[in-house]
Amino acid sequence: MPMTSAGILMYRVHEGVAQVLLAHPGGPFWRRRDDGAWMLPKGELLPGEKAETAARREFGEELGAPAVGPLHPLGRLQQRGGKWVEAFALEGDFDPTALRSNVFELEWPPHSGRRATFPEIDRVVWFTLAQARGKILASQAELLGRLEAGLERGW
Repeated sequence: MPMTSAGILMYRVHEGVAQVLLAHPGGPFWRRRDDGAWMLPKGELLPGEKAETAARREFGEELGAPAVGPLHPLGRLQQRGGKWVEAFALEGDFDPTALRSNVFELEWPPHSGRRATFPEIDRVVWFTLAQARGKILASQAELLGRLEAGLERGW
């Protein structure tokens, strides 16, 4: 059975323009990737955990700040690898310089026997929706349209 993750797509309206906060994954595999590599902060649900709870927990772990405020459901989508993502929109104004991501350990370089520590998220950036369409993972791009529709409905 495919895993399910939950995440938050934070948004703001800055000088009349909608922007989203996207996260760039840390670690050596993503270091040189930019276009098509950004995503919403997300993570796997714990056994019995509700998607909204997991989304808030993961936002806090990956960015180092609580996800405070009402969440607007953006629905589910399936990523290319089969994992399901339950997404929520949250209006906020996170300062990218305040990023304090949790870390993971990996043998690096491969087969070296050495372990290295990397942040799960190495940076976050506010993008306009147009910019975000070129930056976000293709499998999560649909979330931008869902957010835009929600904003037009007047969340």
